[in-house]
Amino acid sequence: MIHIALYEPEIPPNTGNIIRLCANTGAKLHLIEPLGFDLDDKKLRRAGLDYHEFAAVLRYKNFQRFVEAHADKRIWACTTKANQYYHQVEFQKDDILLLGPESRGLPQEVRDQLHQTQIKLPMLANSRSLNLSNATAIMLFEAWRQLGFEGAL
Repeated sequence: MIHIALYEPEIPPNTGNIIRLCANTGAKLHLIEPLGFDLDDKKLRRAGLDYHEFAAVLRYKNFQRFVEAHADKRIWACTTKANQYYHQVEFQKDDILLLGPESRGLPQEVRDQLHQTQIKLPMLANSRSLNLSNATAIMLFEAWRQLGFEGAL
């Protein structure tokens, strides 16, 4: 299944929504520190409802540890600065969708490290970005669709 990685997420309800998304799709969630909240945050729990127990959530002290742990996987940097759209790539089992913090997106040094695997969502001109949990859902469902909705009823 596809993996979702959040680089330094800042807003608890977005991460809570993504936990719920992962629990319902079988995607694994990877959280790259520092986090902008405590995992016991009430807003995070409210957004994820009672889905936390059904989602696989892993934490990493920093981006380098995350990359080292997943050297055998393709990491797709999801950024408005990419040249190709998410639907133009052929996703593979165990690919990782990496999304940046809500206020600033993925930093340049991360994008530089993943310059071969950057994707974006189409948006109207002069748009900044979509909500993090919405963008995650759109790209995750396309990847899952390409994989035949593996595991779905």
